[in-house]
Amino acid sequence: MAESTPIQFSLDGQAIAALPGETLLQVAARHGIAIPHLCHQEGLTPAGNCRACVVEIDGERVLAAACCRQPTADMQVRTTSPRARQAQRLVLELLVADAPAEPLLRVDELRRWSTELGITESRFPRADHQPATDATHPAIRVNLDACIHCTRCLRACREVQGNDVIGFAMRGGASRIVFDQGATLGSSSCVGCGECVQACPTGALASQGGLGTAVADDHVDSLCPYCG
Repeated sequence: MAESTPIQFSLDGQAIAALPGETLLQVAARHGIAIPHLCHQEGLTPAGNCRACVVEIDGERVLAAACCRQPTADMQVRTTSPRARQAQRLVLELLVADAPAEPLLRVDELRRWSTELGITESRFPRADHQPATDATHPAIRVNLDACIHCTRCLRACREVQGNDVIGFAMRGGASRIVFDQGATLGSSSCVGCGECVQACPTGALASQGGLGTAVADDHVDSLCPYCG
């Protein structure tokens, strides 16, 4: 098959033509089909670690992350099958369990997707220990109690700005976002570009002074690497 040939497959019963290189999530968005997702952001390398975007593919044993999976010819994909929807809801419910009581952003993506899937509260207990707030940086406030480990901040710092200040340490329940070798953000090599703040879906990294919950007066296009 030529690289420019559209890929014909079925998405929720619709005959769809995908462009070469498109993921299931991108194809769905282009056709107005909403699939929950948190770790995906256009322009960043797909990670597939939040698992909120899992879909069911006929003939496959396990669910697939739509942000990483590309369609193949005649594939049958279901985004809202009972099995896929149950998994999506469970992921969101587990994340909601540890979310702060009050949103840290005016548009909190975790709360938005949870609301769309009808999740108003979680059956699961909140973790006993929550990370302390790091307010050592003059421009960026670190609220890791809102962190969902999507790694969008890490990829934005590394891939967009090339700073590589943010990393991911430990494993399991102890895993966390770190700056340099575990420094506070204020004492790290962070240059304050704000790329991580723009990438964060929950406000775990947010502007100081509560700007994340403010309504913007205007939007201005910019080529500045520190604000655009």
